[in-house]
Amino acid sequence: MPHLVNRLFLLYTGGMEKPLKDHSAGSESYQVVSRRYRPQTFAELVGQSHVAQALSNAMASDRVGHAYLFTGARGVGKTSSARIFAKSLNCVDGPTISPCGICDSCRSVSIGEDIDTIEIDGASNGSVDQVRQLRQNATICPSRSRFKIYIIDEVHMLSKEAFNALLKTLEEPPKHVKFIFCTTEPTKIPITVLSRCQRFDFGGIDISEISRHLAVIARNEKVTVEDGVFETLARRAAGSMRDAQSLLEQLLAFAPEHIRLSDVHAMLGTANDQLLSRIVEAMIRCEPAAIFTELDAAAADGVDFGILIEQMMGMLRDMLVVGSGGNANLMLFCMPPQFDTIKQHATAFGLHRTLAALQILDHTHHRMQYSTQGRILTELAFVRIAHLDHFQMVSELIERLRTGQAVPAAPVAPVVKTAQRSIEAPPPSVEPATPKIETPPSGATDLAKLDDAQAMEIWKEIADSVPGSPGRYAGNPVSVRFVAPNLFVVGLIKFAKDYCDRELPAFKSALCRRFGQSVSVRFELAEEKASAAPASTVMPLPRQTSRLRDAAENPMVQKVESLFGTVLYDVR
Repeated sequence: MPHLVNRLFLLYTGGMEKPLKDHSAGSESYQVVSRRYRPQTFAELVGQSHVAQALSNAMASDRVGHAYLFTGARGVGKTSSARIFAKSLNCVDGPTISPCGICDSCRSVSIGEDIDTIEIDGASNGSVDQVRQLRQNATICPSRSRFKIYIIDEVHMLSKEAFNALLKTLEEPPKHVKFIFCTTEPTKIPITVLSRCQRFDFGGIDISEISRHLAVIARNEKVTVEDGVFETLARRAAGSMRDAQSLLEQLLAFAPEHIRLSDVHAMLGTANDQLLSRIVEAMIRCEPAAIFTELDAAAADGVDFGILIEQMMGMLRDMLVVGSGGNANLMLFCMPPQFDTIKQHATAFGLHRTLAALQILDHTHHRMQYSTQGRILTELAFVRIAHLDHFQMVSELIERLRTGQAVPAAPVAPVVKTAQRSIEAPPPSVEPATPKIETPPSGATDLAKLDDAQAMEIWKEIADSVPGSPGRYAGNPVSVRFVAPNLFVVGLIKFAKDYCDRELPAFKSALCRRFGQSVSVRFELAEEKASAAPASTVMPLPRQTSRLRDAAENPMVQKVESLFGTVLYDVR
């Protein structure tokens, strides 16, 4: 009967397919772009082909469920899909995958005024009493359509009691009732509700699809657009079609006839790709002055520094992808024509430096949410990244030391010995220079001539060249002997031996630099020597008392010494 009434209504009106009200630009009832260009069929749904195919096949095979859950980020088509599904079920030609769009049911659903398709906002109708009222109304048959359809938007806002009140009806609703839930936070929905629904996840819409749809809208609005505008809007929308359409709406008011790329940056407060590239090049060259100059120019152009940090993170992310071997299709924030430039930047930056830079920017972006000094924080972050210029070299040197490989010799600063031995300062009139050590011949036969006294003296010099606690511990050995052809055997107390064993590559590298060939070292456990230290003196390790020895072997003390590079002293 409802279908007959609708068809009689069409015949009575002369079969005219009256369009919806005129909402084009210039009319009195003007509607924004996101409403005027809302998809009306599954074929018009952009970027969610998997959802459109699943729902269409369900209707074609008569497998329509009673409860659906649409999840995804904002503006990706959840509510639009729910309306299309409702029209498909209640169209006079339906259920059909292609609703006519002209019958009274389709027209009412499109404008959200259908009496049998009830759209509810979960945020303002989330109490248990309102859900109980919904249950009572659900038992009443639809007025003119096949199904009574409840579309509950932001369903995660319902209270726990409201969800519990809905469970029984949701599991076994009347035959004429369908539920469609939409949410951006599915993790907040009870598992008991999730298990009663067919869930469809709406993903972010691809940049290219958003760009093509914006181009269609611009043509219909009779606006000319400069190259790169749609791609910039799509990147800024971050996968949300509604956000992209809203940005285009702003541009249509800002430049109603011709939209330039500079208009986009001026309206959004974003930096152009050339500015970002110049900042990255200044970081690569480690030129803080150039960074300050570019940031000052950005501030003069009205660039928002919070957005600038986000843009720089996007560029560094693409540099990370390209530097790891990815192609242009994997870039999310930079355009394919920028691939060669991004690849050059990624090579100059290096993988480890790029990772460190991303961490700095992420920390800065978080701090900017609680600070009014956005520009200063941005300058601080960029200058810090610029001074990571030797980050890659440091990581390579650490790897060499870890594997015991020889490292290139570098200029050595004057050695100032620690408190374990006397401090030797050069004469005032003499230019400080690296102390020269009488190096034995580098051949294996000559090294074999070393006696224990010579081996002890050379080892102490080697230990002095190793910075931090390892050098101090190893520089006070109990015994040293040389075993031909290329092995130093150093006797240390237990704590010092355990500590120096962990830093063995550093000592091997120091020996290689000292003799110009591969020379190894082995630490062995030796008994502590009795000490006759005078009173009121400060003695470094090795310790002389069982109390201090026990303290030195305490894991907590060892951890403190390892973290802060300190030494436990015996003060008397």
